[in-house]
Amino acid sequence: MKQWSYMAMLIFTFCGSAWLEIYLKTGVLRRIKRVAISVLPISALFLAWDAYAIAQGHWFFDREQILGIYGPFNIPLEEYLFFMIIPMAAIFTIEGVTKVKPHWRKDEFGE
Repeated sequence: MKQWSYMAMLIFTFCGSAWLEIYLKTGVLRRIKRVAISVLPISALFLAWDAYAIAQGHWFFDREQILGIYGPFNIPLEEYLFFMIIPMAAIFTIEGVTKVKPHWRKDEFGE
């Protein structure tokens, strides 16, 4: 069961913020292309950094806490998902807060 630790954290994080999409109808997933443009370039940079750190022996993943599914560059599946889920959770949260407090969007973003 311990091998589900990282994945469970990702699921918890996603569920903890994705409900805002449903309940507040923020429309984040309707603009998935915009989300991808926001998330993927930065994710690629961090994955490259991970790959380098793993190859140099500076970084590793506890094999007891991951599922054991590896992608390119010896990076675990959970790490790839991390760099998609965590930024999306932040976007869900920001959009949810500004939906409830629209004046914050205007003050912060000028919209």
